[in-house]
Amino acid sequence: MATPTFNAVGFCAHYSESGDRAFDYALELTRRHGIQLNVFHFLSDPWDPTDEAPTGLSHDEMKRLVVDRERELRMYYDSRAGDYLEVGFRLCENNEWLELHRCLLVHEFQILVLGNPGPGTIFAGKPIEEFAYGFVAPVVLVGPPGEEQFLLNSQAAMINDVLGIPEGAWTKIEPVTT
Repeated sequence: MATPTFNAVGFCAHYSESGDRAFDYALELTRRHGIQLNVFHFLSDPWDPTDEAPTGLSHDEMKRLVVDRERELRMYYDSRAGDYLEVGFRLCENNEWLELHRCLLVHEFQILVLGNPGPGTIFAGKPIEEFAYGFVAPVVLVGPPGEEQFLLNSQAAMINDVLGIPEGAWTKIEPVTT
C-alpha cells in the first residue's frame, strides 16, 4: 500500500496538559517531516459544549476580541515552538467538525492532532472518540493526562509508520456502541 503524502499537520489549540502534550507531538511530527504545523483556534471552545461564540459585539469589538485571542495564542504556542518557523495560526469561525472539514478540503492539514483531557471529553458537540472515529482524515488523540497514550482512528492507524508512534503506545479507536 502506498503511503499518502502530506504537507501539513493540524492541531486544535487547547490550554491543558493533554493539549500541551498534543502540541509537542504535532510539533515533533512536523519537524521530523519538515512540514507545516497549523494551529487552529476558535472563538467558542469546541471542548466546552456550553461555550458559545460572543454575540452582540460591534464590528470593532469583534475585531479587537479576535486580535486579543490570537495574540494570546501566538504568545503561548510561539514559545513552545521554539526555533521552528513553519507554524501557522488560523481562526475557525465555528467549533464544529464542518469548519475542520473545510480546512481539510483546502489542504490546511492532512493529519489532525487533538489533546484528549480524559473520559467523557466532548469535542465539536460529540464525544471526542466518536468525533475522531467519524472524521474523514487521520486523527491522533493524545492523552489523557498522566498517560503516554495515543488513540488513532482507522485512517491514522494505517499510516502509523509516518506518525512514528511506537507499538504498544497507541490504540485504535473502535466504534462507539450504546
